[in-house]
Amino acid sequence: MRPLRLLAAVAGAPRLLGARPTAPSYSLSGARGTAPAPDRPSTRERLRAWAELLRVSALFTVPGDALAGAAAVGRRPDRGTALAVGASLCLYEAGMALNDWADREEDAVDRPHRPIPSGRIAPGAALAAAGVLTAAGLALAGRAGRSALAVASGLAATVWAYDLRLKHTRLGPAAMASARTLDLLLGATATAGAGAGAGATSGTTAMRGTTATSGTTGTRGATATRRTTATVGTAKAVGTAATVATMSGGAGGGATAPAARPRPAIRPAPGRTLTPGRTLTPGRTPAAALPAALLLGAHTYAVTAVSRHEAQGGSTAAPLAALGGAAGLAAALLRGRAAPGGPPPSPPTAAGRLLLPAFAAAYLRTSGVPLLHAALNPSPPLTQRAVGGGIRAMIPLQAALAARAGAPVGGLAVMGLVPLARALSRKVSPT
Repeated sequence: MRPLRLLAAVAGAPRLLGARPTAPSYSLSGARGTAPAPDRPSTRERLRAWAELLRVSALFTVPGDALAGAAAVGRRPDRGTALAVGASLCLYEAGMALNDWADREEDAVDRPHRPIPSGRIAPGAALAAAGVLTAAGLALAGRAGRSALAVASGLAATVWAYDLRLKHTRLGPAAMASARTLDLLLGATATAGAGAGAGATSGTTAMRGTTATSGTTGTRGATATRRTTATVGTAKAVGTAATVATMSGGAGGGATAPAARPRPAIRPAPGRTLTPGRTLTPGRTPAAALPAALLLGAHTYAVTAVSRHEAQGGSTAAPLAALGGAAGLAAALLRGRAAPGGPPPSPPTAAGRLLLPAFAAAYLRTSGVPLLHAALNPSPPLTQRAVGGGIRAMIPLQAALAARAGAPVGGLAVMGLVPLARALSRKVSPT
């Protein structure tokens, strides 16, 4: 037995024979060589992680807010609208990054596949991204004017308050609804402010009637009366009438011509304003966009209430309430009413009469069908699908709001985002 034991000892200890031990198949580069070196993620994997963190498939639901706001104030999209879209996108993505940073511990239990719990993105990087995106959004809004910056500041404060404090409270859905309401008002304010500023710089005077009386008495006692009338948006005086009446009556004698009758001040008709450098146009202040903003906020409230149960499921009341709210919103879209602070809406065009019901039907189908499924079977997958449908339904809702305000072309432009959002949602979940 001893020779066998000696042979086994020699075979199990190759160093006794001068042989080198075989190295493991992986390289050791951890602390003191105790852990294998992790594979460095590729650029594509890092980009996908950030796309999941920021939920880029939901980005297409943002531009319609500014376009619907521009339509609500009766203006075409302009530079202010573009700045509002950029500010909204930045603030929306800031909220997404901040949301995952605030929920990183909860996601580690319920959704460990998210970028932060899975270790693909560091928590500090997500928080820094939220700060940078917030600053960028406020900077873009500031370029659109002080009023737009004030609205954007309120929007940013609402987003941070929701993610850090209000999300898991009863005020959570109301805070999220307020954020969407402010986002549409941001588009209305930026568009109206930029339009007014452009009019003020392009025209030197607006519908002014100026009567200049110069009473210069010479040696012969002459008095000259001049009246100058300027047209809208022109700096050149078009009609000038000079009446000079001189009567010689010896030294100290003279007579004064009858003074010209002052022209009555031009006042805009009710519901109309004078825009500097422009003719009389229907006046709609940013407050005129409030009804449309409230409709969008009501939809956001319902979707947020459903999303509170997407991880565990089990709620039937929230999807049913959201389904009833969607039906009520679709009916409200088809009832055109005058907005406060503005003139009565103009009669819809043929395109508007056709597109508005189509947009309302698309909204009801996109949001209603998944909500019905979630109400019948409130499982986490169906609840998450209902939340995703509610997010995508914002696009036809925004299109319907634009068409309802008399901008069917703008509504079609918003609806063009639907295929993009649907295609990207198959790769990156919006929830």
